[in-house]
Amino acid sequence: MRLLVIMLVASAAVPAIAQDHSGHAMPVEQSPAQTECEKEAARHRAMGHPVPEGACAPKAQTAEPAQDGHADGHTGMDHSQMDHGQKQGMDHSTMDHSKMEGMDHSTMGHEMTQLPEQAPMDHSAMGHGEMDMTPIPEGARPAAAGSGPPRAADAIWGVDAMRASRNALRTENGGKKVFWFQGDRAEYRAREDSDGYLWDVQGYYGGDTDKFWFKSEGEGTFGEQVESAEIQGLWSHAIGPWWDLQVGVRQDLTGPERTHAVIGVQGLAPYTFEVDAAAFLSNKGDLTASIEAELDQRITQRLLLQPRAEVSLSAQDIPELGIGAGLDSVELGLRLRYEIAREFAPYIGVEQEWKVGQSADYARLAGEDPSVTNYVVGVRFWF
Repeated sequence: MRLLVIMLVASAAVPAIAQDHSGHAMPVEQSPAQTECEKEAARHRAMGHPVPEGACAPKAQTAEPAQDGHADGHTGMDHSQMDHGQKQGMDHSTMDHSKMEGMDHSTMGHEMTQLPEQAPMDHSAMGHGEMDMTPIPEGARPAAAGSGPPRAADAIWGVDAMRASRNALRTENGGKKVFWFQGDRAEYRAREDSDGYLWDVQGYYGGDTDKFWFKSEGEGTFGEQVESAEIQGLWSHAIGPWWDLQVGVRQDLTGPERTHAVIGVQGLAPYTFEVDAAAFLSNKGDLTASIEAELDQRITQRLLLQPRAEVSLSAQDIPELGIGAGLDSVELGLRLRYEIAREFAPYIGVEQEWKVGQSADYARLAGEDPSVTNYVVGVRFWF
């Protein structure tokens, strides 16, 4: 009874502004039998805060001073049983927060959790160890390196077993025999007077170091005899990672019969120029030479542009072959090919031939044009 009287007196002494919740939707009429605690509970329910029944039951505790304008009527109200976290039904858009001066939300359980300040990131704890910059030692190898017996495995497995193993290792690492054949140029040649044809094929059989290499080249005019044709058989030995030394025999198949001794080199020059250079000494004592070079320029993975050049030289005049001393002839060509497959690629192109010096005079005497332009269509293949 004493607690109820104290609550009524304290409620009458508090200014009206301290409980001005006019911005909130609250019940308009209140029953005179309601206590201040029940009124406060009704207001919270109107604001969407669920208040359990019995929250205003008297408690055996000392009344606390009013906070932020709320009277001691809150003493009998147990806010700890109010679930402020369930706010789904609360529409804040209808609440006039401008008139809530007397309401202390800090006593309603709206707690804001503060995040701790971010600590500096320690990259050393992420496993990024320091890079080992120890220099590679230089100088002679230790005396113990390679000091063991050269064929120590023989003592364990036996000489016969290791001989077979070494032979297999030697075969698998460069000793295999391979056959390869390529038609570098097989083409139809359209020109001013009469159309012609040309073939240029080569291939080899052997290993990485030593091979038997064969080559054949020739050309002619449709409806006439073959103008020139030759075949070569060469022994090829690798003299470096990019070059082979070739020695062998060349046999002419047309014109005056000639057999030539051949020595030359074939390989890949810097900037990936494919080069084939050779000198020929005939059984008649004629010394000639030729140099061929071509370069594959990829436009796409399948489309390639190939410039090509060939130069022929002679140490003396050979009238029966129409060859003059010095620079005999020059050929420059450009071919565009498309690789339908890596092993099969049709192409189109153009090639210009010039007879030079005394060779040009021999061509004019024979009624031939010393300068000829060929428009070519052909195919390049290999297997």
